Amino acid sequence: MPNKNPPFAPKPVAWITGSGPIRVGRSIAQHFAERGYRIVLHAYKSVSQAEQFAAELNAMGTETMIVQGAVEAPEFAETSVQRIVQEFGRLDVLVNSAAIWDWKSLEETTARDVQHQFEVNTLGTFLCSRAAGLQMVKQESGGAILLIGDWAVHRPYVDFAAYFAGKGSIETITRSLAVELATRNPAIRVNAILPGPVMLDPSISEEKANMILQQCLLKRHGKPEHVAQAAYFLASHEFITGVCLNVDGGRGIYSGNSDDAIAHPTFIKREK
Repeated sequence: MPNKNPPFAPKPVAWITGSGPIRVGRSIAQHFAERGYRIVLHAYKSVSQAEQFAAELNAMGTETMIVQGAVEAPEFAETSVQRIVQEFGRLDVLVNSAAIWDWKSLEETTARDVQHQFEVNTLGTFLCSRAAGLQMVKQESGGAILLIGDWAVHRPYVDFAAYFAGKGSIETITRSLAVELATRNPAIRVNAILPGPVMLDPSISEEKANMILQQCLLKRHGKPEHVAQAAYFLASHEFITGVCLNVDGGRGIYSGNSDDAIAHPTFIKREK
């Protein structure tokens, strides 16, 4: 009688850049691991944290490896993909979570500040996505690539001009690579997540945290898990590509209760 058991299918592989430190990338890696993926962690300076996290994942039965380096370095992405394929035989998902978030006043911002933001947040994302995508072209099953932008590129705030110059390119890269890669292998999808504040810095006061909460339409603080859930959804959905999804609690469409958001010079506040 013919064997009715399906052929052995290896577990899919997800590579999450910037997943060494306790930040959003680590939550994304944890989320994919819990759903049966083999995990590739990435760290630049936080290698010891990545090694500790890898040990935790291995203890729960998740095959895990680490790649180290600066995402913007010319050879890093291609070398990392080669290592991943040698170790795991494939690459199914890339989540570009590595990023920097520096701020300065416009008067203090130098050409080097802008260049550094662009190198890490834009060039590094592009190089990793291209290397992963060209590997996925070779795979019949294709794959999924996730970029991470920022909801605030549409409503920028002061003192982050260099940051927004780099992050503002993410949505264009997403659409461009979605077209480039799907025309080579229609099983490849490229999408982006535009998070709101999902991991408040410990230095933020309770008063400031409450102000951030009130600026959210859903009146709740975002969590790294919210981004992880969106990443898994987009990575597993076979009919979505070229989409930039806000995960921001409604910030992108809501300006709060203050009339300060109404800038038209003829606006007169009506008495209630």
